[in-house]
Amino acid sequence: MKISTKGRYALRLMIDLAQHDAAGYIPLRDISKRQEISAKYLEQIVVQLSRAGLVTSTRGAQGGYQLARHPAEYTVGEILRITEGSLAPVACLDHDPVECSRADECITLGIWRGLYDIVNKYLDSVTLEELVNRNKPLDFSI
Repeated sequence: MKISTKGRYALRLMIDLAQHDAAGYIPLRDISKRQEISAKYLEQIVVQLSRAGLVTSTRGAQGGYQLARHPAEYTVGEILRITEGSLAPVACLDHDPVECSRADECITLGIWRGLYDIVNKYLDSVTLEELVNRNKPLDFSI
């Protein structure tokens, strides 16, 4: 599994919104400048996040984007699954139940399931609020 630029930038965008949550709606150009990410690329990402209900927007002079929920209610896993799709390490785990004709005989399927479970459990345990409050060390134990 490799997280794409889109996934990494989506996480940075969400962290930026969380850091500036008290300011209300934040113009995308401000996020673009702070994060040094193209505004055009952020527009593509924010559309996905908006459709998924993670951010809200308003137009006009005071327009921009803000989080739809409190930062503690978002997990890294949720954000990445919206932009990346499945976080499965192998394609056969993209479906439940597994749709592979060799699933019953596959010796390695358990390894991939275990890895998938660990990745999801960890990413779903880290909240946006924890990332913003970086004074707390992240727990890497499983």
